[in-house]
Amino acid sequence: MRTAILSIFILLGLQANAQEVEIKNLEKHIYYLADDAMKGRGTGSKQNKKAAKYIAKHFKKYQLDALGTDGFYQDFKAKVRKVKVTDSIREARNVIGFLNNNAEKTIVIGAHYDHIGEGKQGSSRAENSYGIIHNGADDNASGVAGLLELARIYSQNKEKEPVNFLFIAFGAEELGLVGSRYFVNNPTYDLSKIQWMLNMDMIGRLNKETGVSIIGYGTSPAFETIFKEIQPENFVKFYTGYEGRGGSDQTSFYEKEIPVLFFHTGGHDDYHKPTDDAEKVDYASLKNILNLEKAVIESSFKQHEMPFRNTDQNK
Repeated sequence: MRTAILSIFILLGLQANAQEVEIKNLEKHIYYLADDAMKGRGTGSKQNKKAAKYIAKHFKKYQLDALGTDGFYQDFKAKVRKVKVTDSIREARNVIGFLNNNAEKTIVIGAHYDHIGEGKQGSSRAENSYGIIHNGADDNASGVAGLLELARIYSQNKEKEPVNFLFIAFGAEELGLVGSRYFVNNPTYDLSKIQWMLNMDMIGRLNKETGVSIIGYGTSPAFETIFKEIQPENFVKFYTGYEGRGGSDQTSFYEKEIPVLFFHTGGHDDYHKPTDDAEKVDYASLKNILNLEKAVIESSFKQHEMPFRNTDQNK
């Protein structure tokens, strides 16, 4: 009897330590970031700064180390190039938090938090959209929600993973990957210690017939081994792409010969339009995508002795 009771307490303890993806958290983050009050989080706006502050607040709550140049923030300037505006040079920032497990290698988990504001910085796909709020729920409040949820899980699970985690919310992605390029050219962490980078951009509108795209499979010889550990029937449908480049922030890391995986659910009719709203996000599928990402991340732990960097990847 005593042994049985002890086993129950151990099981309860393991359950208490386990951290699962919570839909309520995903909803909270996306509805906040994609609210009309945030006016589309355009680079240089006070709402964009408010979004950065929101992310930093959660990084602090999760007791991540601040790894910017000013607390969690890494400030830089970005230029609007697609349209002529009087204030083409904008203040922008990355938000950087570090989970230090005293490991030799680090995984970067990233997502951009800016969007195209009120249609005044270019890139809107809607007609007569100047001055209209583009909420950017899928692009990319969905990725930021995933970033924050993974930061919560790995910082609060009472486990010590065999890697460190560098969580980065990038600014000014919509102006040309400016934030991620600024980080890799002005790193606040040794790039040589980065094992690989996971990027999330538009993961909230899953097409269940095609599945989630995972770009960058060919950027490391380790990924083939990692995905052999993944049993597709246990997760949301997915497919892999070999190339590491693409229209999001993983490209900046790939160009520094860092292996990357980019999770993306594809385009849709609301992309870069005022109609990309929080109620259109598929929260159940978003949760399932994050569970797949967790499985990939945790499968990579087993490959810590395998060289991730493929010196031929850019040839």
